[in-house]
Amino acid sequence: MRKHWVIPDIHGCAKTLKALIEDMVMPTKHDWVYFLGDYIDRGPASKEVIEYLMHLQKEEYNVRFLMGNHEDYLLKAYDEELKGKSFLGFKQKGKKKKEWLFHGGKQCMESYGISNLKDMPKEHIDWMRKLEYYIELDDYLLVHAGFNFNNPDPFEDKDAMLWVRDYEIDKSRIKNKKIIHGHVPVNLEFIYMNLRNNFMKFIDLDNGVYMNKREGFGNLVALELITRDYKAQYNLDL
Repeated sequence: MRKHWVIPDIHGCAKTLKALIEDMVMPTKHDWVYFLGDYIDRGPASKEVIEYLMHLQKEEYNVRFLMGNHEDYLLKAYDEELKGKSFLGFKQKGKKKKEWLFHGGKQCMESYGISNLKDMPKEHIDWMRKLEYYIELDDYLLVHAGFNFNNPDPFEDKDAMLWVRDYEIDKSRIKNKKIIHGHVPVNLEFIYMNLRNNFMKFIDLDNGVYMNKREGFGNLVALELITRDYKAQYNLDL
């Protein structure tokens, strides 16, 4: 039987990702693996994460990738850097770059071994620009953060898909499908409750992989959609 796995926020934890994929999920080339975004920042190995995900693509695994708010942060900071002006020969640090660096971009640049964002590999930038904003399956909608149901068309608001945290879900406007997202870290007990209670309109899979010093957090989770089986790999990077 073909399996369908969903993996949320990886945040630069490449060893943890590889262990989850290769020791627990173990996908065949008939299975599907969907990633919910936030591949970079906070953890020590953003570059290695992107390289590994690109490797899965090149090896022709069935994979699809969503945009996360951290990829959005990087792309906006990158574009701002390219257009930025210099004063007396010194590059002025833009607003987006300052925000991004504060929220984990510093660790991302360290993993690439660069001090200038313009030196980010273009292949990686181009890969991020092609990321999807949501994925519609038979019974589920996959998204990084959520949807804006105050918008006449909730599929128009891309910022909400990356950034929204609290929102009321109107399932009648999404064909009664359940939303699966990451973005907001929750403990394993809450994830388990969501998986076992069908009345919930959403499943949050983000266990805050980088929050390894907080009880109930610090794992990278993978959910199989047919069986509702899930795997949790504790952090091997931090």
